[in-house]
Amino acid sequence: MPDYGHDLTFGSFITPANAAPEQVLDLARESEYAGLDLVTFQDHPYQPGFLDTWTLLTYVAARTERVHVSANVTNLPLRPPAVLARAAASLDLLSGGRFELGLGAGAFWDAVEAMGGRRLTPAQAVDALDEAIDVIRGFWDAGNTGRFRVDGTYYQVNGAKRGPAPAHDIGIWLGAYKPRMLRLVGTKADGWLPSLSYLQSLDQLDEGNAIIDEAALAAGREPGAVRRLLNIGGRFGPPGDRLLSGPPRQWAEQLAAISLRYGIGTYIVMADDPVTLRTFGQEVAPETRRLVAAERAGR
Repeated sequence: MPDYGHDLTFGSFITPANAAPEQVLDLARESEYAGLDLVTFQDHPYQPGFLDTWTLLTYVAARTERVHVSANVTNLPLRPPAVLARAAASLDLLSGGRFELGLGAGAFWDAVEAMGGRRLTPAQAVDALDEAIDVIRGFWDAGNTGRFRVDGTYYQVNGAKRGPAPAHDIGIWLGAYKPRMLRLVGTKADGWLPSLSYLQSLDQLDEGNAIIDEAALAAGREPGAVRRLLNIGGRFGPPGDRLLSGPPRQWAEQLAAISLRYGIGTYIVMADDPVTLRTFGQEVAPETRRLVAAERAGR
């Protein structure tokens, strides 16, 4: 099965708790010091115990120098795509090209509706996400001087001016598990971002890859145009036979095997512990890269 040949990147998934905001910032900065490439936060605007994710992303980008930042994933039902597009481009410009756009179709519809959002069925939510991607990319297409129009079922744009253009080609990464969402990844997205804890087994990565690749080819795209990312969790400790439960070397061996077998190019560790972030960034990440590079060279 595929190794898409992507350079390996590593990131953190930090809880945006508002009880101790400085600790959240410290973990983001620890991620950068540890050599990680990416810092992410979940986006649940209806959660009163969380900081607003977009405000947090902007603040973290201003207080770091190298790491990219992203929601994991953006709550589209409460973030209108026309405004989201300009916010994303603005943050990318302000950060020197360090923003990526994780997107989700939505969940927790009672809470979304309580915040004034629109309740959608699962099928409607996928259709709305499909339209939203077109809206977002249309606004980023600042070189197109024609007035921008979208006459969608869920989102409309009626002659708006395009822009600004981002500082770099922002990746749109979709949190997806079911076939319609996976086909949308292959057709329009730049990345697939599932969580290992939501998968019944690693075989679901094979199944997802097959659907994404087929959709990409049908749309005239190369499957390798879609980066495969994975949210992971585990613990460091003595050697064992469980996945991501052991010393850093064992983690690296397991992640390298997953990359070579299932094509994962980015690993994002869910951790609110600075020691875990340092171990992941300083020991696991470089060893995983070394193992994958050696196997690829041997081929």
